[in-house]
Amino acid sequence: MGFVMQNIVNALQWGSFYAVIALGYSMVYSVLMLFNFAHGDIFMTGAYIGFFVSTGLLALSSLGYVVLPHWLILPLTIILAMFLTATVGMLVERVAYRPLRGAPRASAALTGLMVGIILQTLNLALLGARRRTFPLLIETETFQIGLASVTNTRIMIVLVSLLMMLVLHQFVKRTKWGMAMRAMAYDFAAIPLMGVPINTIALLAFGLGSALAAVAGILFGIAYPVLEPYMGMLVGWKAFVAAILGGRGSVMGAALAGFLLGFIEIFVAAVFPSTLRDLIAYSIILVILTFKPHGFFGESYSARLRL
Repeated sequence: MGFVMQNIVNALQWGSFYAVIALGYSMVYSVLMLFNFAHGDIFMTGAYIGFFVSTGLLALSSLGYVVLPHWLILPLTIILAMFLTATVGMLVERVAYRPLRGAPRASAALTGLMVGIILQTLNLALLGARRRTFPLLIETETFQIGLASVTNTRIMIVLVSLLMMLVLHQFVKRTKWGMAMRAMAYDFAAIPLMGVPINTIALLAFGLGSALAAVAGILFGIAYPVLEPYMGMLVGWKAFVAAILGGRGSVMGAALAGFLLGFIEIFVAAVFPSTLRDLIAYSIILVILTFKPHGFFGESYSARLRL
C-alpha cells in the first residue's frame, strides 16, 4: 500500500506539469486549429525567465534595495514571469504565425518547429550551454501522510496547478473574452461578422497559454532545479500528447489527460523496466485514442486551418 500511495504522490506532481502545459496547446488549437509546436520551448523560456526574475528579486532583497519577505518572492516571481512569458508568446503569434494566414497547414507546423529552434539557439547564444540551477525559493519539509512521504513543494505544485486550471476554466466560462474564445472555436467564419476581433482573441490565446507555460516552468524548476536549453522538448511533446488525449479546447480534458499521463508513466516505471515506460504509456494512449479519436471531451470538427 505504501508503494502505491508514494507513486500516487509522484504521479500527481508529474501530471501537474503535463496538465498545465497541455492547457496552452489546447487553447491555441481550439481557437486557431493550430498546434503551436514551439510551446515546449515557451515552457523552457518561462522557466528561464522565472530563474532570472527570482534571482534578481533575491539579490535586491539581500542587498537591501527592496525589502521583500521571503514568502513573497515566489508569488512575485510567478506573476512577473507569467507577464513576460505571455509577451513572448504573443510576439510569436504576431511575428511568426499571423503572416501565415491562408498558408498551407504544413507551413504553420514548420514555423512552430523553427520558432522552437530559434528560442533554443538564442538561449545557447546568450547564456551558453552551462546548466543553470534554479534558486531555492522554498525550504523543503517532508511530511508523512499515511504510508507516503510528501514534501511541501509537491503539495504546493499540485495546488498551484489546480488553481491555475480552475482560474482558466472560470475565465473561459464566465468572461466575455472567454465567451469570444469559445465562439471562435465553434464558428471561426461567423465570429468577425459579430464584431469580435480575431487577432485580439488569437493574441489572448497565445498569451494565456504562454503564461501557463511559465507557471509550469517555475514549478518544474522548483521540483527539479536544473535548467538547460533543451528541457522543453520532451516535456513539451508529452504535454502535446495530453492535449490531444484531452480533446480540442477542453480545459477539463487537458487537465484529466495530463494527470492520466503522469499516472501511467509513474506506475509503468514502477512496475516495469524504465526503458519500457514510454513504449507502454503511449501504447495505452494509442488504444484510448482508437476508441476515442477526438479525445476525452473533443468533438468532431472541420480540420480547416484558421491562421
